[in-house]
Amino acid sequence: MAAQSPGGPFGAVILDIDGVVLDSPHEVAWRAALDGFADPGRFTPAMYQAHVAGKPRMAGARAALAALGVADAAARAEAYAVAKQARLEALIEAERFTTFPDAVRFIGRLRAAGLRLAAASSSKNAAGMLRRVAAGEGRSLLDLFDVDACGRDLHRGKPDPEIFLLAAAELGMAPARCLVVEDAPAGIEAAVAGGMRSVGVARSDRVAEGGEAALLREAGARLVVASLDEVSVAALAAGCLRQCGEGEV
Repeated sequence: MAAQSPGGPFGAVILDIDGVVLDSPHEVAWRAALDGFADPGRFTPAMYQAHVAGKPRMAGARAALAALGVADAAARAEAYAVAKQARLEALIEAERFTTFPDAVRFIGRLRAAGLRLAAASSSKNAAGMLRRVAAGEGRSLLDLFDVDACGRDLHRGKPDPEIFLLAAAELGMAPARCLVVEDAPAGIEAAVAGGMRSVGVARSDRVAEGGEAALLREAGARLVVASLDEVSVAALAAGCLRQCGEGEV
């Protein structure tokens, strides 16, 4: 199915990292760190996407504990966030993360088409993980981006558009000419609030109707795909968001 989006040609693409480019251990760390706060088994992938994904650490901690009905969630959030960060750093050190191959191919296609790229994650660990991934010719995956807006100390986190507006400014591009690629509803909401069009990524194990794909559409994603291989890069020059046609790359 094709989806089109008016608004003029795209000049830049802003990519969230966790869940879009990297299969990072954030969800695993949040779940493991719940021991002593709540039953980790109740922290489902759906809960992570709906309440935590895309948000700054403290906001995610508060939201997770509140969603789980933990007493004094606001007061206990800092301790939970600290525990999560310790778990995350250990997982990263053990290189318990991988890249999504479709995202690496998508970045290559965008660069070949002359589009400028920004990495924009609320996580302060995103850039470090990208630096650990080799991208050939002595470069890291982070080196393929024109702008690194990851882990900045911002006044407001997603769903506020501050991080995306910062990325657009550093790219030298008007928000209306930027496409945001996100896997979290909060990130899609931030793109909409910033006057940017967006693609939602719902990985193939979470695309059932009523699941992640539906949440991304409800948040305002112009196009939702299970893989970034489905996005027509050729159409972006015309300001069109659609899936690839037969034989198209």
